[in-house]
Amino acid sequence: MKLDRPRIAPIAAADWTAEQREIMAPTLRTEGVGAQAANVLATLIHHPKLMKRWLVFANHCLFKSSLPARDRELVILRTAWLAQSEYEWGQHVVIGRRAGIDGAAIEALKQDLANYDWATQERAALAATDELSASVFITDDTWRLLAAHYSREQIIDLILLVGQYRGLAGALNSLGVQLDPGLKGF
Repeated sequence: MKLDRPRIAPIAAADWTAEQREIMAPTLRTEGVGAQAANVLATLIHHPKLMKRWLVFANHCLFKSSLPARDRELVILRTAWLAQSEYEWGQHVVIGRRAGIDGAAIEALKQDLANYDWATQERAALAATDELSASVFITDDTWRLLAAHYSREQIIDLILLVGQYRGLAGALNSLGVQLDPGLKGF
């Protein structure tokens, strides 16, 4: 379900408190005129204490994960699709393309995964993503596939990556966070 307007509107940068400005400073984009925050961040900053702590985990998942960037973005995009998080999808199509995912693979993430020729390790990561999204558990068969291609650290990163983006999708969808200008949804 997609809301056509926010339930909690993003806070404009001009209206941030000193605490909010301090938390948001490292996240600002400076394209165009003035500093801007992505709608997700400008919405979550309503809760500064949570935002400050969440950013540490979110930054690990996005920037410090032990997973290869392409695999990470495939997992995030599949999670976004399964959770029907148009905001997450729009953001990560852009990031995924930078990580080397082409349009055909991006479109394939919206369908039965068997219909695309994924690399073996990608197929394992995506199977784990589907299982975690459906039953919050990775089966033994999928675990064996993961273990053949990923280290223990990478498997833990993958599991928590799905959890992070599944949880974020619930927040984005429920809060009605709207796509940022220039991004496309499904």
